[in-house]
Amino acid sequence: MHTWRRALPASARMRHFLLVTLLMVIIMAAEASKKKERGKEAKGGAAECADWKYGRCVPTSGDCGAGVREATCNDQTKKHKCKVPCNWKKDFGADCKYKFGRWAECDTSTGTKSRSGTLKKALFDADCQVTIKVSKPCSPKTKTKPAKKGRGKEN
Repeated sequence: MHTWRRALPASARMRHFLLVTLLMVIIMAAEASKKKERGKEAKGGAAECADWKYGRCVPTSGDCGAGVREATCNDQTKKHKCKVPCNWKKDFGADCKYKFGRWAECDTSTGTKSRSGTLKKALFDADCQVTIKVSKPCSPKTKTKPAKKGRGKEN
């Protein structure tokens, strides 16, 4: 037996074994990822087209929830999964995001109050209005904020 080589304790051998196994798993995962990327490039089509046009998200059932969005580019068409939020505003669509101001006072002649919003973001190149105005019925009761309770001794 060689004098320069000493037997490693069992715990050190186990650590070395786990380290080598971990390195092998990392290398295998990296190779699989490379193959997957090469497979996507080999299919062509999707990588070639750079000017995709996206349609609106159309719910599969009802007027909100999971749905499908169609994308077209030249003669290619794809369908992407999408989701329409159930609290979306049908007037301006789920792909147009607006920043709204405060609600105006109730208009007693119409029984509604309104507010305006400016376009913050248009998802999927949606055709959105720059500014919009939305309205809703006035609430029958006026809400008052309850007085905040202080901490500590009361006077």
